[in-house]
Amino acid sequence: MRTQVAIIGAGPSGLLLGQLLHKAGIDAIIVERQTPEYVLGRIRAGVLEQVATDLLDEAGVGQRMHAEGLVHTGFDMLFNGTRHRIDLEKLTGGKKVMVYGQTEVTHDLMDARKAAGLPTVYEAANVQVHDFDTTQPRVTYEKDGQTHTIDCDFIAGCDGFHGVCRASAPRSAIKEFEKVYPFGWLGLLSDTPPVHHELIYVNHPRGFALCSQRSATRSRYYLQVPLTDKIEQWSDDAFWNELKLRLDPEAAEKLITGPSLEKSIAPLRSFVTEPLRFGRMFLAGDAGHIVPPTGAKGLNLAATDVKYLSNAIVEFYQDKTEAGIDSYSERCLKRIWRAERFSWWFTSIMHNFPDDGAITGKLQQAELDYLMHSESGLKTIAENYVGLPLNFGE
Repeated sequence: MRTQVAIIGAGPSGLLLGQLLHKAGIDAIIVERQTPEYVLGRIRAGVLEQVATDLLDEAGVGQRMHAEGLVHTGFDMLFNGTRHRIDLEKLTGGKKVMVYGQTEVTHDLMDARKAAGLPTVYEAANVQVHDFDTTQPRVTYEKDGQTHTIDCDFIAGCDGFHGVCRASAPRSAIKEFEKVYPFGWLGLLSDTPPVHHELIYVNHPRGFALCSQRSATRSRYYLQVPLTDKIEQWSDDAFWNELKLRLDPEAAEKLITGPSLEKSIAPLRSFVTEPLRFGRMFLAGDAGHIVPPTGAKGLNLAATDVKYLSNAIVEFYQDKTEAGIDSYSERCLKRIWRAERFSWWFTSIMHNFPDDGAITGKLQQAELDYLMHSESGLKTIAENYVGLPLNFGE
């Protein structure tokens, strides 16, 4: 097979890139090792920045998002038993965020790709990337007992943290930066009305909690738990009881509980790969960076990577210039590190760090109290939460 761009990974990054390239008249084949059902079954982020919603509109898949998504103009931070609202709209000059689950984004992109008759290979085994340091890269994979080869001009590594693309980069040419946090997030999805119309981030002596949502009738809640905890230890009743203990009395009383649709424990890490380009192969999304979910940056950063990469590839074919390709890694990393900083900072002030002693909790309370009484502090939270502009600092 021959295509212009071989995209590894059919998650939201790969699908969005494929859709944007299709809109520009550029051929792409997507190769995915899992089934479509598996990809859709992954429960992930739910908060989209304006940059991400604009990009979905540009890709022509924003209709259902606008019809069913929830526009949020703020969120609450709960500490010392009191909730404080961060007014995003007021603090950022009118910016907002959209609550719309990553699963729904993926579904919309899958539907658009299928409707356009674009090629996606699911259940591709032993995916390998070759000769990406030349002008004739190729991808091989196995399916139905046969080995297939895709000849291409570029390879887009949208295959996540455990994917083959980053693993195939020469070790002498890559640097990896990582911080693993000493706790995880226990998440529960339920068909229950959200406890509050906006998100609530909780700093509590018993541990962090987050009250989130996917719709007016579906809620997503999280609890900070030790990395040693197992799902089997947490019945639905145990989860709900612990969440109530971490909420303020009003929220605890309003909380509507119900059976879980899904429960999982996710570890937290900050991770960045440098660079994101290796000849004709590019890393995008989780293949190149991971952020703690506290700042809701993962999917949004991936969307930004895809925006830069799609623009660079379009410029290569239409304008016969490699300027965008050459600057891809540097532009992405500048934005990535800013988002990594915010996610690390937000995680650091909202979670318990049991090995740090009682002083850490006191310092967190002092910082949170300062932020809530400082207009510049509130603006810093708000402008980072809604997302920095694409050209910020350039």
